[in-house]
Amino acid sequence: MPESMKCHSCENPATVHLTQILNNQMHKIDLCEECAQKKGVTNTGDFSMGGLMSTAGMEATGSFSDLVCESCGLTHQEFKKGGRFGCSACYEAFRPVLNPMLEGMHAGTRHVGKVPKGLASTVGKSRKRAEDQESAAKLQEKILRLGDDLQKALESEEFEECARLRDEIRMLRESFENLVV
Repeated sequence: MPESMKCHSCENPATVHLTQILNNQMHKIDLCEECAQKKGVTNTGDFSMGGLMSTAGMEATGSFSDLVCESCGLTHQEFKKGGRFGCSACYEAFRPVLNPMLEGMHAGTRHVGKVPKGLASTVGKSRKRAEDQESAAKLQEKILRLGDDLQKALESEEFEECARLRDEIRMLRESFENLVV
């Protein structure tokens, strides 16, 4: 069994764990109840989504108070009091309440996540491969278009233009082969 965390101020077991993010740096501190009270950290035992909503200015007003999840029947008042959803459909049902609250706390309302460390290089390679395939398709299209231009220049006996187009096509084919390999 893992050893319990110790208070940063004394040697008692830590029961209050604080995390603060400043300038993209995470700072954690673990305190016992007594040290937390001395430092002015309030009791978070009565924390609820309702309390968070009221501090964020999201109290139940006319438009929000009649929200009900069609799937599980959870009302806005029940959600505000308990701070928990009844089912996954609640996220959609209570979106008008959640989005303004989340926008105030986070950079957005859609979680984009992070790539796990072990997969970062794989994702990067996949992305590069997709970009290379897109570039190769564009090169092929341009080579075909220049081939048509070359045929027209041959038919109209514009030999200098033919030579320029031939050289450009040759250069693009080399670029294409380097992308595909």
